[in-house]
Amino acid sequence: MVMNKDSTMSVDDDANWLEWVTKQFENIAGEDKEINLEEFKTALKVKESFFAERFFSLFDSDASGSISLDELLEALNLLTHGSETDKLRFLFQVYDVDGSGSIDPDELRIVLKSCLRESAISLPEEKLDDLTMALFESADKDNSGAITFEELKEELENFPEVMDNLTISAANWLKPPTTEKYTRQTPRYLTPAYWHNNSRKLLFMCCYILVNIFLFTFAAMEHTSFGGWVMLAKGCGQCLNFNCTFIGVLMLRRCLTWLRATWVVRVLPLDQHVLLHQLVGFAIFGLSVVHAFAHVVNFAKLTQNVGTYQLWEYLLTTRPGIGWIYGLASVTGVILQLLIVLMLICSSTFVRRSGHFEVFYWTHLSYIWVWALLILHGSNFWKWFVLSGFLFLTEKIVGIAVSRIGATQVVEVNLLPSKVTHLVIKRSPFFHYKPGDYVYVNIPAIAKYEWHPFTISSAPEQKDTIWLHIRSLGQWTNQLFEYFRQPELLDNEPKRLTKNMTNKKHQRSSRGSKVLSENHRYCNIKCYIDGPYGTPTRTIFTSEHAVLIGAGIGITPFASILQSIMYRYRMRKQNCPSCSYSWCENVKDNEMSLRKVDFIWINRDQKSFEWFVSLLTKLEMDQADEEPQGRFLEMHMYMTSALSKNDMKALGLQMALDLLAKKENRDSITGLRTRTQPGRPDWSKVFQKIAEEKKGKVHVFFCGSPVLAKTIKAQCEHFGFKFYKENFQ
Repeated sequence: MVMNKDSTMSVDDDANWLEWVTKQFENIAGEDKEINLEEFKTALKVKESFFAERFFSLFDSDASGSISLDELLEALNLLTHGSETDKLRFLFQVYDVDGSGSIDPDELRIVLKSCLRESAISLPEEKLDDLTMALFESADKDNSGAITFEELKEELENFPEVMDNLTISAANWLKPPTTEKYTRQTPRYLTPAYWHNNSRKLLFMCCYILVNIFLFTFAAMEHTSFGGWVMLAKGCGQCLNFNCTFIGVLMLRRCLTWLRATWVVRVLPLDQHVLLHQLVGFAIFGLSVVHAFAHVVNFAKLTQNVGTYQLWEYLLTTRPGIGWIYGLASVTGVILQLLIVLMLICSSTFVRRSGHFEVFYWTHLSYIWVWALLILHGSNFWKWFVLSGFLFLTEKIVGIAVSRIGATQVVEVNLLPSKVTHLVIKRSPFFHYKPGDYVYVNIPAIAKYEWHPFTISSAPEQKDTIWLHIRSLGQWTNQLFEYFRQPELLDNEPKRLTKNMTNKKHQRSSRGSKVLSENHRYCNIKCYIDGPYGTPTRTIFTSEHAVLIGAGIGITPFASILQSIMYRYRMRKQNCPSCSYSWCENVKDNEMSLRKVDFIWINRDQKSFEWFVSLLTKLEMDQADEEPQGRFLEMHMYMTSALSKNDMKALGLQMALDLLAKKENRDSITGLRTRTQPGRPDWSKVFQKIAEEKKGKVHVFFCGSPVLAKTIKAQCEHFGFKFYKENFQ
């Protein structure tokens, strides 16, 4: 409802907008050329009818129960071009429900309750009363029991952001389709910032392309006497030998995890091995298509010139004797092409992100058949494959051995809002990991042969157990959530005596609490863990200023990191022996160079904050005392479903939340000391503030949706920040 001053419309834009509004009105209005309340609600797309009714009554100047085009344009002109006082008076009239010329506590409560509904915020009635009285007592300067227009104006002046945004424009109610004007800009991939931030990846890609060019040229030149189509097929074939081997090397997770601890991480783009794996996969598809097409054309020419065999015999039989093992080159080639196409389709983002991860998982296991067929298909592939195949086989054997020998149990489960399953798994004393690492988990009770990757959400300093927070997004994760919802779970599990002993042990360690909630229980479910495997966040402790951004369940890797950071922070915390004052010595050491951490968590709704609110509360308590150089850890919470401060409907609510937070030193939405901000972050302002702090080199770590990742990465390139993206949540 409210737009920034710099976003007011120009004269031309205003004329176009009014023309558009007129057309929209004519489309909505009936034959009487007027719109009623229901049509007005539809046009505004307002969730809560209270505001639609208030706006409608104020627009309906003749109180006829409908709005004409002239009434609408007159009201919109006032809100678009009126003075600040005019706009403030309109806001006052919205809050003055009975039209008495003043706002009493009950009217204010009605407005705030509607604001809460519009923002999808659920608070107890007592908290709503507290919010109402906090705002009312602050605005009612003369303690008369009612807020006048002048008092509301004076109260708004205490909130500069609200006053700055009080250029109310109806364009936010009936927005025309946005038409972006084309401005010629330097392509992102040609900017110095992009090349600086992606130097390792770009250098690696250049080397990769040069290797393929060399292999293609060398193989093609060896077959010049056979003609152009054979040269093309052989060149692509040699590139396929290399790429079909290299694609497996990029997924040697144990080797890559080990390399992260060496100087190699500063040269090779190890953090982007999944992206490179995907790019090599596309290259294999393209090369295989060209390779197959060139052979088909050559076979067609042989059919015409020689005539010994038909084209279908060249492609589907072993009669021509093409190939180094029983003439199997053509037959294996056709099967390989089909498998490659199948794997490419089933590994698409659409399949993986639409709840069909199992389709991707099982079809991707076809790589075993692809490698086996490649050995039969070409005489040189085994030479390329012998070393990488040995490493790959060794990794798999070690992984299976470690996971089976280290079989463990899920000892506790907590079902959280938004279908998130919190698993507490018994930790082996030989299981060592770093903050932000992930593991592959197999739970035979859910699916005997399926392994799924999840980030560890507990800190390495937590000795006895590890935590996993799993969002229900696919078939396996939904089965996991539903499995632990079953009341008869504990009764049907084997080894009931062992389980009962485990339960008693946990109950004793839980301050005698024997009663568990419906969604929280102890259990003894067998599971296997393969890992841990390293992620880009391993470099966080070498950063000077780390910015952690989690969207939704994307907080998971940062939960582990934040706990580990604060554990090290506590180790350096000093207390004065003669008074209660405490402070933290310089945190920088050989293991951790961090001078500042900013944690940003973006959630769609209020309930999602419940996942880690207890952890965040502990982190706040750890640094309750102000540090001489400012807080080491700053938290920033955003709730996207809440109406932003730029929306007129939210002004009163946001003012009340600010006032009550200052009074209680606690946010009403999450219970944290950190105030939850409504709407989405303005990333340019967020990163500008971080840049101005000058705490050292800034590294941004993100875990969340790919769409948001692109936005944040572009901002990082603009400010010269290093960007890292987590692949597992």
